[in-house]
Amino acid sequence: MQPLWQEHAFDRVRADRIYRWRLRAQRFLDDVLLFFRFSTFSLHLSTMWKGRFQQETSSLVQRYGESISYDWRLYPHDIVGSMAQAEALCRAKIITKTEMTAIHKGLKEIKAEIDAGKFEWKMELEDVHMNIESALTKRIGPAGAKLHTARSRNDQIALDTRLYCRAETQEIIGLVKGLQEALVQCGLKNQSVIMPGYTHLQRGQPVLFAHHMLAYVEMLGRDAARLTDALKRINIMPLGSGALAGSTICLDREFVAQRLGFDAVTHNSMDAVSDRDYIAELLFAIALCGTHLSRLSEDIILWVSAEFGFVTLSDAHTTGSSLMPQKKNPDVAELTRGKTGRLFGNLISLLTTLKGLPLTYNRDMQEDKEPLFDSVDTIKLALAVFAEMIVGMKVNADRVRAAAGDPFLLATDLADWLVLKGVPFRHAHEIIGKLTAHSLATGTAFPDIPLEQYKAFSPVFDASVFKVLTLEQAVAARKAIGAPSPANVARELTAWQPRLAAAPRRKGK
Repeated sequence: MQPLWQEHAFDRVRADRIYRWRLRAQRFLDDVLLFFRFSTFSLHLSTMWKGRFQQETSSLVQRYGESISYDWRLYPHDIVGSMAQAEALCRAKIITKTEMTAIHKGLKEIKAEIDAGKFEWKMELEDVHMNIESALTKRIGPAGAKLHTARSRNDQIALDTRLYCRAETQEIIGLVKGLQEALVQCGLKNQSVIMPGYTHLQRGQPVLFAHHMLAYVEMLGRDAARLTDALKRINIMPLGSGALAGSTICLDREFVAQRLGFDAVTHNSMDAVSDRDYIAELLFAIALCGTHLSRLSEDIILWVSAEFGFVTLSDAHTTGSSLMPQKKNPDVAELTRGKTGRLFGNLISLLTTLKGLPLTYNRDMQEDKEPLFDSVDTIKLALAVFAEMIVGMKVNADRVRAAAGDPFLLATDLADWLVLKGVPFRHAHEIIGKLTAHSLATGTAFPDIPLEQYKAFSPVFDASVFKVLTLEQAVAARKAIGAPSPANVARELTAWQPRLAAAPRRKGK
């Protein structure tokens, strides 16, 4: 029997297209009210609790409490979860096989309508769960009303968001690896280019451009590892926890977990319905990935400036000015740097929501989804567009080499040369510091200073000192593990290629 979560995989491209079309409706209440049609409703929200209440829910409360304007996008996960719920109810003999088949058929039809953009979402039904359940009951009759047996919306939304987080995390990992591959390919194309390495945005020591690219490959590798590790805690099945204390009707939770592709089930019903750690962890991993993209953005913004001129971005990944016709702006990098603040804000928003909540479920937790959706959408698009931009980026090797020609980049190499001749490092540091001051005062570069002048600073100097005063020698001498010698960099580029080739790929939407 094929797991339901694989059997009913949905068309994310189409769903995301629909989502983008409706995005403005999520931002402004007036647009939401226009989007939803109020002429007829098959079910009022208050019918979920009509036995207790004597008045209809206020329309203002409905507008204030609705989540369907954004949680509709959980529909494929809600449907597959409900199909597994129906199977569990059938196994427990709460519903018949005929009823289960009707539920499955009805849910598949509803999914097809949503996929096609033909399903009518009703704000009065509040959320994705009740919209689908109402449509199902209207479609198949009493069997639909049995589906919610031994289930609460509390464990239902916990299930839906875990399924969503699992699917999206896997996609993000693929996109991270896609950007890593673009960076590796950029390094391979510019493997021999020597550039200045910077500290404090001041030229420090010579490195290979490919080594700089590989630094971001390493950062993104940690991002992928964090996301992969987060999947272990995401992929735990909460359904069956009920509102907070399970149910007297015991369903086979391990069977449901197997049908939905979960590794395990939760073991405390109160924790299961109030846990949003997995969302917070995912938002943290996304925010840190955004930090890395923002740092890369800053490098690129500097490099494309006239002051640096290290790289040129393609016309397809830059924009112009409405006034200044000569401008070519690195908007992708600037937007990514800016959007990283949103990723931070979404994480802080969720943590702030959670920090004061008593056990178990509280309505505050409805506020977990918009930050989650926004961060997922933002990082996926950022990773995809960045990979595309890096592929089209041209490295201006001559300009980079000219910047690396600054002779002061070799000051540390001169100090190391003295150390290898037996001079204590602190003494060598002082000697080269004085030599640097002399070079600046006289306008004479290190390679042009006569040997006699070198000896005036230290009698240890001899003619072999001039052998270290070339960029090629400087980078070749940096052979320690992790250092930027050509041999090391070539080895790292080679090592990354099969690792990334074996990884699944996802293209941005």
